[in-house]
Amino acid sequence: MDKKILTAIIFTITYVLLVLKPKLRHIIALISAAIFIAINVVPVKNFLPSVNWNVLGILFGTMGVVTMLIESRIPALLGDKIIDKMPDVRMAILALALFTGIISAFAENVSTLLLVAPVAFSICERIGISPVPVIISIAISSNLQGAATLVGDPTSMLLAGYAHMNFLDFFWYNHHLSIAIPTEIGALAAAAMLFYIFRKEKQPIHLKERTIVKDWFPGILALLMIGTLVIASFLPYKNISGLICITFLFIGMIYEVLKKKTFMIKRVMKEMDWETILLLIGLFIIIRGLVNVGIVNDIAKFFSNLAHGSILAGYSIIVWGSVFFSAFIDNVPYVATMLPIAGSMAVLLKAPQELFLFGLLIGATLGGNMTPIGASTNIAATGLLRKRGHYVSFKDFARIGIPFTISAVLAGYVSLYLIMKPFIH
Repeated sequence: MDKKILTAIIFTITYVLLVLKPKLRHIIALISAAIFIAINVVPVKNFLPSVNWNVLGILFGTMGVVTMLIESRIPALLGDKIIDKMPDVRMAILALALFTGIISAFAENVSTLLLVAPVAFSICERIGISPVPVIISIAISSNLQGAATLVGDPTSMLLAGYAHMNFLDFFWYNHHLSIAIPTEIGALAAAAMLFYIFRKEKQPIHLKERTIVKDWFPGILALLMIGTLVIASFLPYKNISGLICITFLFIGMIYEVLKKKTFMIKRVMKEMDWETILLLIGLFIIIRGLVNVGIVNDIAKFFSNLAHGSILAGYSIIVWGSVFFSAFIDNVPYVATMLPIAGSMAVLLKAPQELFLFGLLIGATLGGNMTPIGASTNIAATGLLRKRGHYVSFKDFARIGIPFTISAVLAGYVSLYLIMKPFIH
């Protein structure tokens, strides 16, 4: 059998299994990667260089620092202070959603949800309203802002690794505004939609108790890590973001040993999202195999032909196609697969590469907000609600998720194209 056909069959089976068996996705990806190595689609000597270790370093270090930050309760205190200034439930939900989005731009999305959810449950219990729409709003707001910064989401890290982007590149790239700006415009549009959805919730609100913070060092550590990433953006060295994030994690570990006489390595290892890390290792190898046999280029040519030579049509296919697929499948494997395809499409259509790459991230990151299975954060949110006796149907989630997603993606889609239009020839 032709190696390209065999590779395509293995990849198709792999992707179907990733969709059908999300709890085993890391195992599936690693087995598929091993098969690619065994049949020499990815030579043994090339499989380690196929893995983007910088991306994994960013993910590992950021998750560890965020673990310390969550335990410090600093974000929870900030949330309390914000909510205490809101006049009613409607504004409190909106403030919680915006606050969640700000945190998730610098922290992993599920961790952000777990951090803010207790505040939301407390508010709902005090005023006697269902926590379902509130928790859903927090979850989808967390997903939205992940595209704004390099450390906001694994998909952002994948983009940074593929395009060799540093922290500041998410704000200013190739002499123009970057992906953070369309993401924030999308966030404002989505916030307006949330305000409309909850326009009738006008019950007054006031918090009697506030979270107590016993250790401010994790907050300082997180700020220093972000500041160092910004400074590194001006240095001539590439792919050092992962090393920076891991270095700050080790600083945090040393602090705990000296200050608290405790070893946090066990807690970090326990809280680490090993499934995502292992999934990415497998996917990096799989994608290298698809590139090696020419499948990525074939798919890019197919999509380019659908666009009939139109950059706008190609851009629209990338964005709205990503919205559709990400509504039903996890966006991490989808983005990992589509990045080289989007990049090749840009070359074939003679478009600025970042238009298609940023469009992919906007569609995939925001598209997962439409359904309860479209993102890990959504699955975690429905799980939290289920533990408290609230069962979320597809309809319950979609009632908020669909208008939120359409408004955010549409605003991001239009604003990104307008930003890039002067660079389209």
